[in-house]
Amino acid sequence: MSPGIRIRPLSRADRAHVVRIDARHTGARKPAYWTRILREFLAPAHARSHVGLAAVQADGALVGYILGEIRAFEFGSEPCGWVFAIGVDPAAMHHGVGTGLIDAICRQFGRRGVATVRTMVRRDDVPLLSVFRSNGFVGGSFVQLEWEARA
Repeated sequence: MSPGIRIRPLSRADRAHVVRIDARHTGARKPAYWTRILREFLAPAHARSHVGLAAVQADGALVGYILGEIRAFEFGSEPCGWVFAIGVDPAAMHHGVGTGLIDAICRQFGRRGVATVRTMVRRDDVPLLSVFRSNGFVGGSFVQLEWEARA
């Protein structure tokens, strides 16, 4: 990760930056969604199972975020860490910010007794797949299946 970038806990006060970064990647501003997610996700009651981290520059500017939680799923899955959101400001890409965030959240999960970390990525999101794969993520032991209602 670039010198001068540090990882700290994500806070609700970071919402505007998260909205901005997410909108750069998705093309849609979702302030109400992120207000709800950060309020629920960062609630003290979830401190043991939820992890929210921010990558910030020396001047305090937020340039990336990652959110994950420890969950045990059905189908015989042991408790594991799940990364469900990651975003890096496009101006900070290719400087190790995503790798730093992934490394930090995996270490947080490990300190909480979790040995496996999972995520889901759209198969056509090659840049994000590349980030996770370059950080040691591989196809897991479960296959995600879905069904769409027919009109």
